[in-house]
Amino acid sequence: MTAVGPVAAVADLTDVRAREPGRIAAAWAARRRRPLVGEDGRMLLVAADHPARGVLGVRGAQAAMASRSDLLERLVTALQRPGVDGVLGTPDVLDDLLLLGALDGKVAVGSMNRGGLQGASFELDDRFTAYTAAEIAARGLDGGKMLTRICLEDPGTVATLEASADAVTELAGHGLMAMVEPFLSTREGPRVVNHLDPDSVVTSVHIAAGLGASSAYTWLKLPVVDELDRVMDATTLPTLLLGGDPQGDPQDTYAAWGHALDLPAVRGLIVGRALLFPPDGDVAAAVDIAAGLVHGRGVA
Repeated sequence: MTAVGPVAAVADLTDVRAREPGRIAAAWAARRRRPLVGEDGRMLLVAADHPARGVLGVRGAQAAMASRSDLLERLVTALQRPGVDGVLGTPDVLDDLLLLGALDGKVAVGSMNRGGLQGASFELDDRFTAYTAAEIAARGLDGGKMLTRICLEDPGTVATLEASADAVTELAGHGLMAMVEPFLSTREGPRVVNHLDPDSVVTSVHIAAGLGASSAYTWLKLPVVDELDRVMDATTLPTLLLGGDPQGDPQDTYAAWGHALDLPAVRGLIVGRALLFPPDGDVAAAVDIAAGLVHGRGVA
């Protein structure tokens, strides 16, 4: 019989992968699940899918997320804190967290398209290279997330829209969350730039909301931008706000999150680097602040 209990430490993961790869599927089958949202209808997820797109930097430190052992230890710390509902990640990260026993009773959202590598000539090609909707359903994950960058000058955008629409339809068919992360984007020299002015975000919201044959299970993942009340009036879809690469004073970031969470369509936060790599290094404290903002200070 294949063992399904958690491994003792990050250092044991490679040996399990080499000797007992079937243990991963067995652990997914045995994982204890929970409702997508609790009684308050709100959610705090930790994002850990950046490395698969070649994004390793935090606040200008280009290799901040290069160590997998360090990243996993930060993620486990975050997931153990009260009020953290779950995690978004690629299969490699979620399988590691699963083996570590960190996903029991947590929401697990699979990142689906990581093909648009940061800085590549094909960065706007957001093709699906990680989870499929069928695999998300088979493994018992709780949903799938898709980056959907819309560049009006790039004919390849229509393929991204079609792939995202297909994923939304397939996930809805399984009764699973489809989390769409839309941006209006352009290429400026070697860089892809996401337009974060309110009008651009409103346009991206309307495009994203119309993807797929059903919107019943669609959520949005959106940036915190100016005039967010007007932006959020563009949709009735439940929305999680992203953290992005943190800049400036964390207190200013927390204040912006607190204001945004008062808006009806905003149902929580999905934050990676700002919580996993706070300036003072205290992951637990940063996560506790975010959990208090999302669920209230009485979170347990």
